[in-house]
Amino acid sequence: MALKSTIYKAELQIADMDRHYYADHSLTIALHPSETNERMMVRVAAFALFAQERLEFCKGLSDIDEPDLWAKDLTGAVDTWIDVGQPDERRIAKASSRANEVIVIAYGGKTSDIWWQGVRNKVERLRNVTVWSLGENVAPALAALAERTMRLQCTVQDHAAWLGSETADAVPIEWTVLKAAADARPAAHGGR
Repeated sequence: MALKSTIYKAELQIADMDRHYYADHSLTIALHPSETNERMMVRVAAFALFAQERLEFCKGLSDIDEPDLWAKDLTGAVDTWIDVGQPDERRIAKASSRANEVIVIAYGGKTSDIWWQGVRNKVERLRNVTVWSLGENVAPALAALAERTMRLQCTVQDHAAWLGSETADAVPIEWTVLKAAADARPAAHGGR
């Protein structure tokens, strides 16, 4: 018998002063049996950092044809595709051909550096792809925020972001932009 996903609920308040995006979101997040709290919370942080009207969680690990998050336009075409982790260059290229904008958020410190060196040459030619690498301690700190029912607040100001909860201090979300999309809309967040 296959293991089932664990369901997490989050009330997420976003105050993104860089993009002038202020909203409350009620999120239902399925934690895949092979997924860690670290990865799940990086997905939540990605939602908070790139929130828009139609952004939603996808099947992710359960379906290789879907990203972790996406936003589709009114016709059903994929506008924004967001993958978390270290996808191979074939997956990134496929996403690039299916979506207007592709965002990859890598985490894992040194393993992210090794991954990037392996895919960099092929990914850099994809004009609509942006790649971020989270700071080494960000994912473990985000994992500490995980609870089955969460009330989270994300603040973004002056190209810096924090995600916190009622029960824990805010985690600074630090990142390095490894590759910026050449033809995407101007980035709302900078990082280092």
